[in-house]
Amino acid sequence: MVSFRRIALLLALGLPALQAVQAQSSSSNPATPDQAQAPAAQSQPQVSVQARIKARREQRRAAAIHDAYAHSYEAYVGGGYVRTQAGPPQKVNMYAWNSGITHYFDERLGVTVDGRGYYGTPFVGLNTVTNSAITKPSISEYAALIGPTYRFYLQPKYAISGRVLGGYAYGKFSGDTGGNTNLSTALGLYPDGSTYAASAGVFVDYNLAPDIVLRVAPEYFLTGFGSTQQNGLGFTSSIVYRFGKQ
Repeated sequence: MVSFRRIALLLALGLPALQAVQAQSSSSNPATPDQAQAPAAQSQPQVSVQARIKARREQRRAAAIHDAYAHSYEAYVGGGYVRTQAGPPQKVNMYAWNSGITHYFDERLGVTVDGRGYYGTPFVGLNTVTNSAITKPSISEYAALIGPTYRFYLQPKYAISGRVLGGYAYGKFSGDTGGNTNLSTALGLYPDGSTYAASAGVFVDYNLAPDIVLRVAPEYFLTGFGSTQQNGLGFTSSIVYRFGKQ
């Protein structure tokens, strides 16, 4: 009986002590809102660093584009090729010099003045009508053109642009006949004369430096010699120098 009373007394004294120990343990390790948000707080600085790096890259890219395309003028010189007609039955490959200048109003839109000369030797064969020994007469064409140019895709190292030009052309088809137009037309060539000309094309610029550029320009070249229409296909290639600031 005495031992039972001792056990009951020990339980009565130990139960409050056990509850106090459990309360102290739970209060020392609470699940606070700050601890729950710790992973988010740690990831936030990393996201901010990545955003700053991306922003700096975009700033450098924009600055490089501005340095390359904020010039007021482009002057170019080079050569070219066109496959066209020298007369109603005569196809000819013609090789060219080409030069011009473009004034830009902003980074994209400009107006171009272009000059070029084409030279070729069409094969006319033996002509029994004239008894001429001329089988490959030399011919030439010259054109002065003007029109809009527009850059529609800009990158720091290259750009893709389009242009449409129109103007005047002069053809000399009687150079090897001593200026005898009757003979040159008898050989199947157009008569000498002037007519309209037009060019349309898309060209690619590769920037060696912000002011020095290599250009390749596939194009369609239209003329109207002999009261007909010549639909030429070819290209020009040139080196470009940019100068002046907008």
